[in-house]
Amino acid sequence: MRRPLAVVIALAAASSLLAGCTATDDDAPVTPAPTSGSTSGAVEEGDPAVYSQEVSWEDCGELECATIQVPLDWEDPDGETVDLAINRARATDPDARIGSLLINPGGPGGSGLDLTESFVVSAGEDVLAAYDVIGFDPRGVGESSPLACGDTDVIDAYYLTDLTLDTEAAIADARQANTDFAEGCRELSGPLIENVDTSSAARDMDLIRALVGDSSLNYLGYSYGTQLGATYAELYPERVGRMVLDGAVDFTLPVEEQAAGQAAGFEGALMNFIDWCHEQADCPLAADREAARQQVEDITLQARDRGYSSLDGDPVNGNVMVYGMVITMYDEGSWPYLQAGLDEVLTRGTADIFYQLAGFYLDKDPTTGEYLSNSQWAFTSIGCLDGGMTEPFTVASLDAFRATMEEASPTFGWWFASSLGCDGWPWEGSERVTSLDAADSAAPILVIGTTHDPATPYAWAESLSDQLAGSTLLTYEGEGHTAYGRSNSCVLDAVGGYLVDGEMPDSGKRC
Repeated sequence: MRRPLAVVIALAAASSLLAGCTATDDDAPVTPAPTSGSTSGAVEEGDPAVYSQEVSWEDCGELECATIQVPLDWEDPDGETVDLAINRARATDPDARIGSLLINPGGPGGSGLDLTESFVVSAGEDVLAAYDVIGFDPRGVGESSPLACGDTDVIDAYYLTDLTLDTEAAIADARQANTDFAEGCRELSGPLIENVDTSSAARDMDLIRALVGDSSLNYLGYSYGTQLGATYAELYPERVGRMVLDGAVDFTLPVEEQAAGQAAGFEGALMNFIDWCHEQADCPLAADREAARQQVEDITLQARDRGYSSLDGDPVNGNVMVYGMVITMYDEGSWPYLQAGLDEVLTRGTADIFYQLAGFYLDKDPTTGEYLSNSQWAFTSIGCLDGGMTEPFTVASLDAFRATMEEASPTFGWWFASSLGCDGWPWEGSERVTSLDAADSAAPILVIGTTHDPATPYAWAESLSDQLAGSTLLTYEGEGHTAYGRSNSCVLDAVGGYLVDGEMPDSGKRC
C-alpha cells in the first residue's frame, strides 16, 4: 500500500526536515543523562569488536563529520562492514554540556546529516547548549553505504506510473514488477538491500552511542524516527537515557490500519485547508465545503485518467498530482502553495505548480529531473523488510482494501490503494520488532502527538504511549506533522525541561 513519506515540510520557509494512556506520576524519577567523554565505560563486555573502533572527526563547514563501520549483518557482527556517515554540532556551552543527543528525521530514508543543519536552527537554545547534536544517515541512506536501484528512468517507471489493478493479470504483473525492482536493487546494492531494516538501524544507533562515550542513549526522533527509537527501547531497554518520540508511529498496527489512518489524516488536513482557503479573498474553490472537496477529488481523478500538462510539457498523472498535493499538508505554512496549485489547474488547466511540488517531494532536481537522494527506494526497502511478507492480493481483496481507503479518504483513498505495497518483495527483516514488551523496563520516554497531524495521526501517539509503560504523552494542538521545532514555545520548553533538566511534563499536558 502507498504511504506518503513521513517528513516535515515547510515550503513557506524554503526548508525541509526529512513521520487510555498510561503515564508516569508527576514526581516519577527520570534517569539522568550520562556525561559523554571517551568511550570508557560505554563499551560493555560482550559488545562486538566494532564497538572498539576509533572515530576520526573532521571539520565539514560548521559541523564535524566522521564515518564509522557497522556490521553489514548484525547476526554476524564481526563479519563484513559498511559505512555509516555521522555528523556533530558541538554543545554551545561546554560548561553546561550533558552528553550527546542522537536525532533522526524520519522517512524512512531521510538524511540525518541534513537534519543536523536545520535542527541547530530550530531547536531550543537550552538543548543546544547541553548536548552535542549527532545526526546520521541510516544504513542504505545518503552518505552512508547507499542503496542503488537504477537510473532515473527505472525509478520514475516504478514510482510514478499509474496502475490499473482491476484484473488478476494486472495484479500479477504489478507483483512481478515489485520483485523485479527489488532484484534490480540487489544487483546494484548487494546484500545490503536485505539488511536495511529498522532493527539493524537501531543496533547502529547503539554503536554510535558507545563510540561517542555515552553509557545510555539520549535521542530525539521524528515520525518514522519514533519507530526507530521505540525499536531501540525494545532491543536495549537498559540503555535508554532521555528519549523523545515526536510524531509517533504505531508500527505495531497492521499495515492496512496504518494506511487507513494516514488516508483519514490527509483527508482531515485537506478539509482544514478548505476551511482556511474559504477565509482567503482569492480562494479558487467552490464556496460549499463538500463541493470544494469534490473539486480536488475531480482534479486527482482527471490527472489519473487523462493527465494534465506542465509548462515544460512533462505530463502530470495521478501519482504526480497526489504527491504534489500531499506535500503541502505537512505544514500549514505550505497551504498557500496548495491554493496556488489549485488556482492554476482550475483557471488555466495546467498543473506546473503541482509538478514542481511533486519534484520537491521526490527530491528531484527541478532542472534535470534527476533524483538528488535515494530516499524513495530506501523508504520502500526499509518498509518492506519491516513489514514482512504479506498475503498476495487478489481482485477481491484489493477491492475490499480500496473500499476501506475510500471510506477513510473520499478524496485520496483511490491513491492509497493504487499499488500492491510490498506484495512480491522477496525479503523480510530477520529481527522484526512487533511488540514493545521489553521496552516496559526502559527509562521514562516522552511521546509527542499533534492533534491534526496528517502523516502520523494523533491516535498513534496515544496508542504508542499506551504501549510504552512509564511514558508521558505531550499534545500539541495544531496542524501539520510533528511539533518540536515547528510549533510553539510551550513544546520547546516542555521538551527542553525534560532533555536538559530531567523534568517530565505533567501527564496530559497540552500545548
